[in-house]
Amino acid sequence: MSTTTSTTQTRAEPITAETILRLFPDIDTSGEALEGHDEEQIRLMDEVCIVLDENDMPIGKASKKVCHLMTNIDKGLLHRAFSVFLFNDKNELLLQQRASEKITFPDMWTNTCCSHPLGVPSETGSNLPDSIMGVKRAAQRKLDHELGIKPEQVPLDDFHFLTRIHYKAPSNGQWGEHEIDYILFIKANVDLDINKNEVQATAYVSPEELKKQFADPKLTFTPWFKLICQSMLFEWWEHLDSGLEKYTNEQEIRRM
Repeated sequence: MSTTTSTTQTRAEPITAETILRLFPDIDTSGEALEGHDEEQIRLMDEVCIVLDENDMPIGKASKKVCHLMTNIDKGLLHRAFSVFLFNDKNELLLQQRASEKITFPDMWTNTCCSHPLGVPSETGSNLPDSIMGVKRAAQRKLDHELGIKPEQVPLDDFHFLTRIHYKAPSNGQWGEHEIDYILFIKANVDLDINKNEVQATAYVSPEELKKQFADPKLTFTPWFKLICQSMLFEWWEHLDSGLEKYTNEQEIRRM
């Protein structure tokens, strides 16, 4: 793995769906790929993601469906995402198993919450501080949507931004991910009210327990979670209560 410094971010042109069609005239915008999937998950595929250049600058916006089709990913379509790692007061990490209804990476175990800021002013940023605040707002929104964790239990100021990772990973032949993923840590004791259309199970794990789970061939994990675990997660985790600040607010994008 190598790290690449992001160029200085400047104000982008207004992000619109029309911009994407101009930059990516051959992208697939049809709805055929969604036939036969869960109705609620199909509805969520209409949410609008932030489309980026390789330096994390917004260049437009496109639906979640368009951003996750491998045919479009292979044309270079890249979007912004976040991954939340929530720890309790025992420093155990909350994992979730994605619901079978999920269109991408169903049934896989992953970190607490993984999703996307939307292409709306409150969750979009064209410089790093504004982008971090946007993904924190998105993280708070999705923790409530997926796990029933209320915003007051996860205040925006309690999220710690560590770094960004740029990766590409197929889910199956049709769907995949190509993201610049913002890594957020938060330590909080929370109440769960799971949305079963999003999450089928949860578990708190210690570092030792997670390593044992990775060695269990019966369990499957999302590719971004594996990448983060194989690179820095356990070192970050070790410094959760002391010294984490030296890992926070990294300015570079890690290319994986």
